[in-house]
Amino acid sequence: MLEALTGRWTWIHSKLALAAFATFLAASPVPAPEAEPAPAATAAPEFAPAPAASFEAPAAASLVRKAALPEPNTGLVVNGVLALERPLEPAEYAWNEEGVPAGRTIVVVDLGAQVLYVYRAGIEIGRTTLIKGADDMPTPVGTFPILQKRKDHVSNLYDALMPYMLRLTWDGVAIHGSVVGEGNVTHGCIGIPEEFAELLFANVKVGDRVLVTRTWSPAATRTTTA
Repeated sequence: MLEALTGRWTWIHSKLALAAFATFLAASPVPAPEAEPAPAATAAPEFAPAPAASFEAPAAASLVRKAALPEPNTGLVVNGVLALERPLEPAEYAWNEEGVPAGRTIVVVDLGAQVLYVYRAGIEIGRTTLIKGADDMPTPVGTFPILQKRKDHVSNLYDALMPYMLRLTWDGVAIHGSVVGEGNVTHGCIGIPEEFAELLFANVKVGDRVLVTRTWSPAATRTTTA
């Protein structure tokens, strides 16, 4: 399933072609320390059904270049975001790392919108819907390093499968593949579509930072297109 991680990316559900890459901001952004020049225009992902992710050739591309502002606690400076024609539906995801330079990877979890974002070198490469902890077992907020990675993991508390597990706390909170749907909840973990969990697992390492917040709107931060 990872044969298209470089140079190819995928959309879940109805196939949508997105617009061509926007040009750089007229005003020069302040890059993150490890950020490199942004990629040239590439192609944009398709929507495909979550249970059978197909890594097909992309169709058209879209990226919004932003004025860069650092985000607290992570040092994240967002230089570019994926421009979607509509919000993601439950179990949908987008992934596009074509042309994105090497750099630090940071994951942002928006519990309010139930969306997870992946940034490399300040450029968004992935986005997906998620499920979170139930009201009586809420997902904690804060900035967490990835403590452990396990491709095949079973919860010793609930005897539940947790594929592509990225541990955030030693008391059981993790990001992992799950069945994402309206009304589904977890015991405090962050559940994401398993196909996206596999992509994320391959693109992060132990020590990478995960920001879990109740509100996240990077596209609203002085976003400018030429």
